[in-house]
Amino acid sequence: MIDRIDSGKICAIARGLVPVFSTALVACATIAASHAQGIAPPNAVMAVPAPGVGDERRFMHGIGKADAGDGKTWVFFSSSGLPPRGADRNRSWPHDVYVGQWAAGQPKVSGLRTFIKRPEAQEPVSVAQNNSGNIFITFEDGWNAPRNVSQRYGVYSKSLKPIRPYPRDVESGGHSGHVAAVGQRFVVFYSADWVQGGGVDNLGTGNGVYANVYSGGGRLLRHINVADRVREWWPMVAGSPNQALLVWQKYIPGSTIASLQYALLDPGTGKLIRPADSVDVSRIEYYVYAGAYVPAIERFIVVATQDTGRAIAYLIDAQGRRTAELACLPALVRESSIAVDGNVAYVPTQDGRLMALTLAGDHIALRGTQRAPFAWGNTGVVGIANGTDALHFVSLSPDGLHEADFNTHKEVAAAPADRCIARAAQ
Repeated sequence: MIDRIDSGKICAIARGLVPVFSTALVACATIAASHAQGIAPPNAVMAVPAPGVGDERRFMHGIGKADAGDGKTWVFFSSSGLPPRGADRNRSWPHDVYVGQWAAGQPKVSGLRTFIKRPEAQEPVSVAQNNSGNIFITFEDGWNAPRNVSQRYGVYSKSLKPIRPYPRDVESGGHSGHVAAVGQRFVVFYSADWVQGGGVDNLGTGNGVYANVYSGGGRLLRHINVADRVREWWPMVAGSPNQALLVWQKYIPGSTIASLQYALLDPGTGKLIRPADSVDVSRIEYYVYAGAYVPAIERFIVVATQDTGRAIAYLIDAQGRRTAELACLPALVRESSIAVDGNVAYVPTQDGRLMALTLAGDHIALRGTQRAPFAWGNTGVVGIANGTDALHFVSLSPDGLHEADFNTHKEVAAAPADRCIARAAQ
């Protein structure tokens, strides 16, 4: 399990493990650099797997949330049981989709139950909710899949009554999909097929990224080839009232890092916006990026850990232009989402903190950080803002859900080594 083990010992052991979840070594290099620059707090709880854990995804993978009404929030996640048990004896993953409910004042998500259960794995789950309250759930599915896996979905009401229930195919052979709501519509951004070799641990890459647009009831409206039959994958998506931001990674031959890409999609027409700003944005660590929409400033935010081991944040407007950036931030946690509350974005960091970024249309500032009471997991983290200067975060881990409340008044001002200079994009 992830524990409060001295990071130097973890790194020394991790380097001798074969195989080991690759982010462990990336994290170790980042931790060493962070300590050298005075970034990581003393005794920080590091987001690296404990020795022998291996691929954390085999325990839990994927988490999302939706409004349940009456001040309550649904929390969905994929897990290999409660508590998670990992892979079966035949090494297949047995993940099902679980759901529970959280409300302000609760220390933990309650009423956990299985929501979707089939043989093989249904993971990583991704969740979106439209203006009418309908909830769209999608994941790659190993059950009854003629092409090894299928990206599948279901649509449910706010009370979880079926509207167009699972199993519905996004695409046979599709995988790694995520969903966002854009007004009444839903956009599923997913990859398809697989190319062996390269990528993390030489396991290979996806073979293109694609978008499907659905009505609020789950009816397919259109399909868009975003990057067809090329080695680009791990698609992430965020929704504004009128557009979807698509973010993904591109394979760089002979390299152990990726190139960040993005585009804007109009779901009503299927038109893609890809300005020069959006192509080969940055060289990044595999899978360590996320995007979100910030209604208070009418911008999308993208955060990513670069190949330097430090993170960068961008703001993107409706024309796809980068209007601000802030570099040299603490490294992020793999597969963590961004929590937005007003004009502030909250992002878990690899050195065991929660980072708060204040945002304006052409400016990003690091407001402060606060310590997390546990090591963030690398397979999914979600934050819930409740409008009371507090946020509740839920992190997946090999031994189950880890949860904590964060009071924004307890932030510590950014140290000199944390601060970077924001500049307006020209």
